[in-house]
Amino acid sequence: MEKSESTKIEMGESSKLERKLGKAPLLGSLSHAISSSVPIVANKRAGNYKRGIAIFDLILRIAAVATAIGAAAGMGTAGETLPFFTQFFQFEAGYDDLPTFQFFVIAMALVVAFLVLSIPFSIVCIARSHVVAPRLFLIIFDTAMVTLATSAAGASAAIVYLAHNGNEDANWLAFCNQFGDFCEMTSAAVVAGFITVVILLILIVLSAIALKRR
Repeated sequence: MEKSESTKIEMGESSKLERKLGKAPLLGSLSHAISSSVPIVANKRAGNYKRGIAIFDLILRIAAVATAIGAAAGMGTAGETLPFFTQFFQFEAGYDDLPTFQFFVIAMALVVAFLVLSIPFSIVCIARSHVVAPRLFLIIFDTAMVTLATSAAGASAAIVYLAHNGNEDANWLAFCNQFGDFCEMTSAAVVAGFITVVILLILIVLSAIALKRR
């Protein structure tokens, strides 16, 4: 009886030990696999999120190029000559008569040049969404361009307002009644300039979000 009882105890203890040794590594490897797969899934989701932002960034840049070109071209071609003139005087209005409008054309041309040059960097952000340097480049120069575009559009908007309404205190006469086509072209150019400013602001926000997600 003693021998049989001792063998039962030894067999019970050995079976328990085998179960512990057999199950512990299995459970450990399973938990390790689960914990290691969580960061991979999170990184994949973050990469897809950044890639989506980069694609939207590229679309907005192309749209900003179109609006900035429209603003520069609209202001640069603005001009009107009245049908009546004398032998010594000819009534004509052009964008180059006002330095503010000249500044607007130059500023929008610079914005167009930057946006075209920034498109390859936006494509790099799509292909390699984890890279930080192109995104930093874009957010820094987007901020500079939005400052330039805002100043040009704001100054030109003030001139357009005076052209439409005039200012008696400054003895500025409203001449849009005579030069209606010229005022329409300059007004449309200023609106396109402000649309460019809004798009640039959205691009800055997108770049900040992409950097924050890192």
